[in-house]
Amino acid sequence: MKLERIDLQRIKIPLKAPFETSMGVETHKECILVRAYSGEHVGFGESVAMDVPVYNEEDVDTVWYMLEKYLIPQLFSREIEHPDDVSRLFSWMRRNNMAKAALEGAVWDVYAKQQGISLSQALGGTRTAIDVGVSIGIEPTVEALLARVDGFIRDGYKKIKVKIKPGFDVEPIRAIRQAFGPDVPLMADANSAYTLGDLELLKKLDEFGLMMIEQPLAHDDIIDHATLQRELKTPICLDESIHTVEDARKAIELGSCRIINIKIGRVGGLTPAKQIHDLCQSRQIPVWCGGMLEAGVGRAHNMAIASLANFTIPGDTSPSDRYFAEDIITPAIAFAKPGVLHVPTAPGIGVEVNEAALLRALVEHRSFFANQQSTTTHIPGW
Repeated sequence: MKLERIDLQRIKIPLKAPFETSMGVETHKECILVRAYSGEHVGFGESVAMDVPVYNEEDVDTVWYMLEKYLIPQLFSREIEHPDDVSRLFSWMRRNNMAKAALEGAVWDVYAKQQGISLSQALGGTRTAIDVGVSIGIEPTVEALLARVDGFIRDGYKKIKVKIKPGFDVEPIRAIRQAFGPDVPLMADANSAYTLGDLELLKKLDEFGLMMIEQPLAHDDIIDHATLQRELKTPICLDESIHTVEDARKAIELGSCRIINIKIGRVGGLTPAKQIHDLCQSRQIPVWCGGMLEAGVGRAHNMAIASLANFTIPGDTSPSDRYFAEDIITPAIAFAKPGVLHVPTAPGIGVEVNEAALLRALVEHRSFFANQQSTTTHIPGW
């Protein structure tokens, strides 16, 4: 596979409603779309980095910089036999996983299209449909939260994930259980908002029969999580702490978690995501695919990785209209039946970019060519 051209397109899409976590409030999705050209085929990737570095060290600007200065030139420097080669090619660079993943994802899409197979098939996926959960941000009141939960249960979502933070934790979870009973698949996501000093508070969550508590402690910790997991009946799921297959191995061996959330961008691409999946499968640790408010291209990548056998817990890849009035793909991602998405079967990611919608969201476009020439277009008004 020889790549002749890479396009970067910075886009900004408003969310249908603000989304609040313990890290802050998001009102729009700003990201970088990557197009990789090889012969007659074009592959698409999407960076999931936020516009501020609160989830990890990356943001939209650093991703663009790393792609332009280091990753695209290196990818042009040699012919790729298989997408797995991309992770090895970029392994010298410390972190910057979301930049790596955006480019690697586009290469995977090109490869699958060249082979005439779906991205799911190229990755070794075994499912034709995946169950879907929903992530609910921190609502202004418990009553507003209950209304949201009621709507999503009626929509058929297979898992309800509720964001929590100090001061909005035990009581909202108790209210959900009282309103909807013990059988609703329910979990809490703390986004690193607590410490071991909150042990007694976190132990109170054990009474609610949660599927898991996601990343309650520091974003880079696996030691204190092991201490906490020994004290809790509820499984801990690690998210922000897991960047590599070695992180996953150490966390499992320390007993830091019983579940791992795999996000393609956080771990550096589809190849390392599959490696973590395979390790967890061998250690009988279930995994699921987390979300980063992806636009349609990123959602298509999530659906492909979530088709692998050990993704046994519903992920966060909701239909397009959960967050966006207009997505950048066609057809938009929609339920095949309540709470279920069909995994695309067409070659590559299995969806097409809606160029008109993309143009409406476009902030900046730059093309890079293997002969080192490049062109840049800035969109007025941004």
